Amino acid sequence: MQSLAEVLRQQTKEGELYEKLDRDRVRCFACGHCCAIPEGAQGVCKVRYNAGGRLMVPYGYVSGAQCDPVEKKPFFHARPGALAFSFGMLGCDFHCSYCQNWVTSQALRDPQAVAAACRTTPEKLVGQALAAGAEIVVSTYNEPLITSEWAVAVFKEAKAAGLMTGFVSNGNGTPQVLEYLRPWVDLYKVDLKGFDDRRYRKLGGRLEPVLDTIRGLYREGFWLEIVTLLVPGFNDAEDELQRLTGFISGVSPDIPWHVTAYHRDYRMNDSADTSSADLARAADVGRRAGLRYVYAGNLPGRVKGMENTFCPDCGEVLIERRGYQVLRYVLTSSGCCPSCSRVIPGRWAESFRAQAADRPFFLRL
Repeated sequence: MQSLAEVLRQQTKEGELYEKLDRDRVRCFACGHCCAIPEGAQGVCKVRYNAGGRLMVPYGYVSGAQCDPVEKKPFFHARPGALAFSFGMLGCDFHCSYCQNWVTSQALRDPQAVAAACRTTPEKLVGQALAAGAEIVVSTYNEPLITSEWAVAVFKEAKAAGLMTGFVSNGNGTPQVLEYLRPWVDLYKVDLKGFDDRRYRKLGGRLEPVLDTIRGLYREGFWLEIVTLLVPGFNDAEDELQRLTGFISGVSPDIPWHVTAYHRDYRMNDSADTSSADLARAADVGRRAGLRYVYAGNLPGRVKGMENTFCPDCGEVLIERRGYQVLRYVLTSSGCCPSCSRVIPGRWAESFRAQAADRPFFLRL
């Protein structure tokens, strides 16, 4: 029987995000590791590899697909109530010990992470998205940067069909990959996992490439939202939260910041689950840093209005939420507060249509 790595090597094509080096080596630009890969070897991600001086990359399969409320991604300032057709592949350039998608992200590192690869085409995926009534197609579940060529192939079809597109990513990018993605990606969520480079290295990355990517995403006009999974004892110190939120505010106080609740998962079982009080404290730090749109998640109904979008000028509740449900929506057709006419940044529809779904549902591939 073939190993998963052998199966995946049959689902590849030559990549576009690389340069040739001497002695048949290649340098990959899909993520911030910028691996220089000798012939016959693979990058840190374990899914991009050098075959005879050519970089081969994942293509032509998904490990799963489902429809999610866009609020699950989470995007709160992009088409509230819309359905997001979500697909993922396998592999990651990080190895976070608390990963909640470890079955797919760590499939080539952890023998207990058993996931399949289902062959498909961009046309078939977009056809499924349209049939389900999705407005957005999102690459997620594993790290989409390391499968950027496949995502772009899917997104080209999605754009031609009038759909929006998005990445749910750790943000460990490069200038080259952002330039490659810019024509095809509308929405980009970054998991900013903390503000301490030493701890970032324990997760398999470095802090600075993530910060550079956040700056680049905002500068290049992607719609950007940032999420921090608050892990007690790991990244919840007041000083670290002040530096993290101060950085985001320095890029733009209009970037939505979601602070979400950790629960014990995968290999990290020594931290307490995040409480609503923990989220409230972190959210307060974000507001004091000048962020205008701060949200608390993963504890529906237990965070005292921190799931809602408020007008930063007059305090009007513009979008009321509970979990993935949109309970009330009063933004104008031009994305303004109806009470004071302040423009609220985002990617809004001209009108709010009834919510497509308030929970995820799976699709047969």
